[in-house]
Amino acid sequence: MLSDILLITDKHRSAAVAIARKVMADREQRLRTNSSYRYMAAVSGESGAGKSELSHALALELRRLGVRVKVLHTDNYYKVEPSMRREHREMTGFEGVGMDEYDWELLHGNIDDFRHARKAVMPCIDILTDEVDLLHTDFSKIDVLVIDGLYAIGVEHTDLKVFIDLTYHETKKSQLLRGKEKTDHHRWEVLEREHRSVRSLRDAAHLLVDASYAILEPQSEEEFVTA
Repeated sequence: MLSDILLITDKHRSAAVAIARKVMADREQRLRTNSSYRYMAAVSGESGAGKSELSHALALELRRLGVRVKVLHTDNYYKVEPSMRREHREMTGFEGVGMDEYDWELLHGNIDDFRHARKAVMPCIDILTDEVDLLHTDFSKIDVLVIDGLYAIGVEHTDLKVFIDLTYHETKKSQLLRGKEKTDHHRWEVLEREHRSVRSLRDAAHLLVDASYAILEPQSEEEFVTA
C-alpha cells in the first residue's frame, strides 16, 4: 500500500536472510527442470505481527542476491474500499470479516499475470487518502513474487508459505505504535474475527516465524523445529 508505515528491525532482517536461503535453494531446484519457472513466496500472520516488514526485508535480501522481486500486498484487494469498510462492517454486524472480504478473483487474476509474465494493472490503496489507485506493472521483469497479507498463504500454488505465529493479543503494543487504524471497540472486534480466520491457515505453512523471529520448519504434522 502507498504511504504504509514500516518499522523494519534487525529481527526482520535476520529472519529474511534465513527465508531467502530457502527461497534461493528451492527456486534453483525448480529452475533445473523449468528454466522459466516463476517463484512465489507468501507471508501471513495477524495484524501487527510484522508481515509487511518481513516481506519487504525478504524482498530486499533477494534483490541483494541478484533476484528481481516484487511485493504484492493483498490488503489492496478488499472488495470494500477503506473509506467505506468501517461502516460496511458495522452494518453487517461484522459477519463478513475474514477471508471472504478479499476480491479473490481479482487477486488471482493479477497473480496469473505474474505466472505468465504479463503486464498488469493492480489496485493500490493510498492510506493517506483512503483512495484506490491503479498500479501498472510489467511482470516480465520480475523473477520472484512475495505475497504479503493476512490471508496471503491462502493463495493457491504458492511455493513457500511463511506464517508469523503471533496473535493480535501479543502485538497490541506494536499496533498502537504504528497507529494505522483507530483503536476502539470496532477495531478489536475486527481483530478478533480476523484472528479466527488467520489462525485457520497456520497448518498450511511451510515455515513458522516464532515470537523471537526464529524460523521453524515442520518436523511432523504437529511439530515445528528450529530451521
